[in-house]
Amino acid sequence: MTVTVRPLEPSDRAQWGPLWEAYLRFYETVLPEQQYELTFSRLLDPAEPMYGFAAFEDDRKMVGIVHAIFHRSCWLPDWSCYLQDLYVHMSQRGKGTGEALIDAVADLARQKGASRLHWLTHESNATARRLYDRVAQNAGFIQYRKPL
Repeated sequence: MTVTVRPLEPSDRAQWGPLWEAYLRFYETVLPEQQYELTFSRLLDPAEPMYGFAAFEDDRKMVGIVHAIFHRSCWLPDWSCYLQDLYVHMSQRGKGTGEALIDAVADLARQKGASRLHWLTHESNATARRLYDRVAQNAGFIQYRKPL
């Protein structure tokens, strides 16, 4: 079984939706359908600093997704790349799919001249943290949110 990672395409919408929904469900979040449409359109819009990749099993079935956003930083002269969402179907976990999706974003970040790739995960996400601890460094920050 081979996994291929490539940028999202318009025809991927039907397979992307269920994976995005599963990711949101993991984080106990529900978004309206309009947000799905807006997010997917932004991931494909060359004017947006957002990008999406998908992993396909045997070039047919989508088994993973990743979203990235480029932004400026007060601490760096170059762009930073925020890996916002990463989801791999249960059937593919532990097989290198997550790492391949992270590598695709890292390659894009290098191509676009970013000097940092960073992401967050919930402290309870032990499965993902095993991968993240292997491929990156934990910066030790704690995230706070203030409702607006």
